[in-house]
Amino acid sequence: MRSSNPVFSRRGFSRDNGGYAGFGTQQHQQAGTAANPYATNPYATDPSTGMPQAPARTNAMTIDDVVSRTAMTLGTVVLTAVISWLTLPVDPANINKSYGIAVGAALVAFVFAMIQSFKRKPVPALILAYAAFEGVFLGVISSATSTYIGEGVVIQAVLGTMCVFAGVLFAYKMRWIRVTRRFYGFVMAAAMGFVLLMVVNLLFSMFGGGDGLGFRSGGLGIVFGIIGIILGACFLALDFKQVEDGVTYGAPREESWLAAFGLTMTLVWIYLEMLRLLSILKGD
Repeated sequence: MRSSNPVFSRRGFSRDNGGYAGFGTQQHQQAGTAANPYATNPYATDPSTGMPQAPARTNAMTIDDVVSRTAMTLGTVVLTAVISWLTLPVDPANINKSYGIAVGAALVAFVFAMIQSFKRKPVPALILAYAAFEGVFLGVISSATSTYIGEGVVIQAVLGTMCVFAGVLFAYKMRWIRVTRRFYGFVMAAAMGFVLLMVVNLLFSMFGGGDGLGFRSGGLGIVFGIIGIILGACFLALDFKQVEDGVTYGAPREESWLAAFGLTMTLVWIYLEMLRLLSILKGD
């Protein structure tokens, strides 16, 4: 699978001609184990059950690996967010300074995310560095939102993000959500369109003032906030598919860092959209 979260160029598990995602292509299978180090046939099935048969590898990725790496990345985000909230309080008299720190941290986090996206293998230091600066950004933004909108909005956004995660995970486990090529293509096209509209709105707001085209305020802002959360939920389904494929087809253990990276980015996306939506609702 490729690009299962907002960093569209992030490398994931590759597609093949016979299924949605796996660890090899038809050409790789014909070339043998030298071309596909994970398995000679990643879509081999157990004759007795008809289910995919994972290759036996001592260093293969497990669910525990994904959970532990995700806990590390999310823990880093939360820790730096709390530290920045406490040490970088928002000063209403000098709000531009606070927003400048937030934007700077976000840009640094974006750079680290892009560097990791173009790496052939996951680099834990880059992923944790991304998480640290992302946490600084979230801490300042959350503090500002709490100051101007209300103290309870941040807690509500966190709870809302947790509910979305739990709901999508339950729906995915129950197979109510099926990640197919069509689903993947639709989500990526919708996400790119969404981001493009937000960029255009930002440019109009920078040069024209206010909220630009109005995509982030009022009734239209509420609609786009809901769309953003739905897209985040779709990204979660893609992330769960990536984890499932990695465990089923015997991905190397280091790939669990990529899974954690994707899940962290998706949860940040959902939290920001949830925070923005609640801010609009409480501000009206």
